[in-house]
Amino acid sequence: MAKRSLPGASAGEPAIPFELPRVSAAARRRALELADALAAHYPDAHCELEYASPHELLVATILSAQATDVGVNKATPALFARFPTPADYADATPAEIEPFIRSIGLYRNKARAIHAAMTEVVGRFGGEVPRTMEELLTLRGVARKTANVVLGNAYGVSAGFVVDTHIARLAVRLCLVEEGTTVAMVERYLMAIFPRERWCALSHMLIWHGRRACRARGASCSEHPVCVRFGRCCELR
Repeated sequence: MAKRSLPGASAGEPAIPFELPRVSAAARRRALELADALAAHYPDAHCELEYASPHELLVATILSAQATDVGVNKATPALFARFPTPADYADATPAEIEPFIRSIGLYRNKARAIHAAMTEVVGRFGGEVPRTMEELLTLRGVARKTANVVLGNAYGVSAGFVVDTHIARLAVRLCLVEEGTTVAMVERYLMAIFPRERWCALSHMLIWHGRRACRARGASCSEHPVCVRFGRCCELR
């Protein structure tokens, strides 16, 4: 089945392997207005995980599952110093990785995932983190969210839209999807409604808004211009 073209797509972008929802022109106009409002409030939004290479970003993103970026950033300097290359992880054992990430939740499972992923990076990809969604998804501990973080931030590739807990929450609060929409469908709606070249930057802006204003608890956004203007029910879809 032919895939619909995307706003902002170019010949150099990877193909989208699934159908995207149909959205109205009015919904896209509203999404552009929201994107511009977020850009005005969060012009410096960026990935808050600290890394210096694609493999460090991959490791940090695996660690960030059910953990905070602050907590991950506290653990990774010593981890990255001890294991500076994918081969260093592959040559070690999960038990040797564990002490460096013990402060992070699910550290035993994450140590096994990191070891397995880096072993595959070395064995199948010549020590370089893959640059495609399909290849990244073959690595242990990597689902679409992690792959989108790595592709967008390390390689500038827009293969999808990052959906973490903040973005999933804000997609509902900002009337981009219906309440109860699955994470997979949230991503597809965001891909359909926003221009492709803005996916990565917008993911950071939404995350910053979710962390700084429209939080899950104790939200301080009742008078925030973005929430005042866009945090309402709408019939644009």
